[in-house]
Amino acid sequence: MPNKIPEEFKKIYEKQGYRFVGKNQHSAVKICKWTKESISRGRNCFKRWYGVESHRCLQCTVSLFCLNRCVYCWRTFHPFFEQNMESMEIDEPAEIIEELIKQQRLLLTGFKGNPSIDRKKYEEAQYPNNAALSLIGESLLYPKISELLKEFHKRNFTTFLLTKGTLPEKIMNLEVEPTNFYISLCAPDKQTFIKVDNPLVPNAWEKQMESLELMRSFSCRKVIRLTLVKELNLKEPEKYAKLILRAEPDFIEAKAFFHVGEAQKRLPRAAMPTMDDIRKFAQNLSESAGYKIKDEDLASRVVLLAKT
Repeated sequence: MPNKIPEEFKKIYEKQGYRFVGKNQHSAVKICKWTKESISRGRNCFKRWYGVESHRCLQCTVSLFCLNRCVYCWRTFHPFFEQNMESMEIDEPAEIIEELIKQQRLLLTGFKGNPSIDRKKYEEAQYPNNAALSLIGESLLYPKISELLKEFHKRNFTTFLLTKGTLPEKIMNLEVEPTNFYISLCAPDKQTFIKVDNPLVPNAWEKQMESLELMRSFSCRKVIRLTLVKELNLKEPEKYAKLILRAEPDFIEAKAFFHVGEAQKRLPRAAMPTMDDIRKFAQNLSESAGYKIKDEDLASRVVLLAKT
């Protein structure tokens, strides 16, 4: 397996607005829709629930590699990103962060000449203060993830670390906790998990269950994210509740799958739940798990539940 990102893959992603950073280019940044919305229209994403200002959010990844091929994922899959990242040369945390910020600023340049934007927000956006390590890929595959989190925190960033939970040994060995620790739980049982997540490693379901157990030992803010698809995993909230209670998260996000990117080739548009679908599911989940519905965001079709 080559240790250089295929050029055809880079071209596809750069056309989609991604920018690869670092000497070894295993990291990338992309301006989030909500960063743009905040600067141009004053609208913020649901991360406001956790104190994040959308215009100052750095949506990024330090590992383009992933251990799953989730059917709802918007990314383009490529065999290159199914290899073990540890076989590659990797970039240092400080270098990655500097390059991510630099590329974010370049991607925002187009707003500079727009007279209708919020000028103050545009200037503040040059200095992001939240790192959302959830763009694509599995960030826990980056061997220096603890050092990266420490470096972000040293720069007064808050951090969101999202994982599919199929690397419990990496979770166990984290030396630095993120500000928000997310596990993406997208199936109420093993059979559905295999169908939805298409894991590339053996015993992935068992590993995810182990990760849920590990989550409860974290002292940072803990969140379980459910990405829900009609006729696939939008079902059996009582089973989800039992799994979620293993992790004892502070919050649950019940969120609709969106028919965007490459997911359009894998799933029909009818698989995208309505807001009413999500509200109904969240209410049933609330009753089963004992979590209280706290808020919702219509634009992202997500309902927030909190521990009572």
